Amino acid sequence: ITSNSKQSFVFREGNFYLSVLILKIHSIRLKKMAGIVVVFDFDKTIIDLDSDNWVVDELGATDLFNQLLPTMPWNSVMDRMMKELHEQGKTIKVIEEVLKRAPVIPRVVPAIKAAHALGCDLRIVSDANLFYIETILNHLGISDCFMEIHTNPGYVDEEGKLRIRPHHDFHASSHGCSSNTCPPNMCKGLVIERIQASLGKKRMIYLGDGAGDFCPSLKLKEQDFVMPRKDFPVWKLINENRDLVKAEIHGWSDGEEQEHILLQIIKTISMEDNQFLSVDCKFQTIPINAVHEAMPKALPVPY
Repeated sequence: ITSNSKQSFVFREGNFYLSVLILKIHSIRLKKMAGIVVVFDFDKTIIDLDSDNWVVDELGATDLFNQLLPTMPWNSVMDRMMKELHEQGKTIKVIEEVLKRAPVIPRVVPAIKAAHALGCDLRIVSDANLFYIETILNHLGISDCFMEIHTNPGYVDEEGKLRIRPHHDFHASSHGCSSNTCPPNMCKGLVIERIQASLGKKRMIYLGDGAGDFCPSLKLKEQDFVMPRKDFPVWKLINENRDLVKAEIHGWSDGEEQEHILLQIIKTISMEDNQFLSVDCKFQTIPINAVHEAMPKALPVPY
């Protein structure tokens, strides 16, 4: 279990049942928190900018990007940009170093670590790409916090060139979503529906900022929560279509507010769903007479 639970076994034998109760409470709380799925967008939700623009601008390729953008979908432009940068001698190592310098929203890393430590199931659904996301998460030391990453494939080919492919192969077929907020390469709403199909009764918290985060917001249920970034495209879309959004809406402006609201929602869900003290822990199992000496300091139960 956790290091704290290991410490409980040094209690005196007379207090054994007390330590077992504390362990059981801790275990039950973690199991209940596992009933909460937190889904993060990546750009402007974890890092504080668009990762594609950041790489292009930092490597001095903005003009070429702007020339190509009117001629093909964004995802295809980025694959082409990686080819051009490779031909200019920009190595994978150079791209990695640029990604490691990307500014992160303050307090988002502690928020992610706290939600993970509480036992929540964390996932990313992003229109960035896997290479960018994994590079930054590894640099921040939070890659192990996430169970799944749903994004555009990004990989280094045999020539040492970064390739960026679409999450959905729109050249072969449409993803079928009728929303005009979803790009051809990815419908986050469809991703959320697939996640929901595997969740059972788990409740979801969705955090995002862009227009592409509107479609998944519409897929959330009444028991769920959506956290749009204030004054960003998804915030405007949600406010214009509140009657279409079933989930409870909690906007955030900065990392401190994001952290506070996210952890408060997790705490609220746990209080509503757990009821663990009255249902799962039976106080009559503690042999009070056995605790005849001064009671050792109890282990804290995290909230």
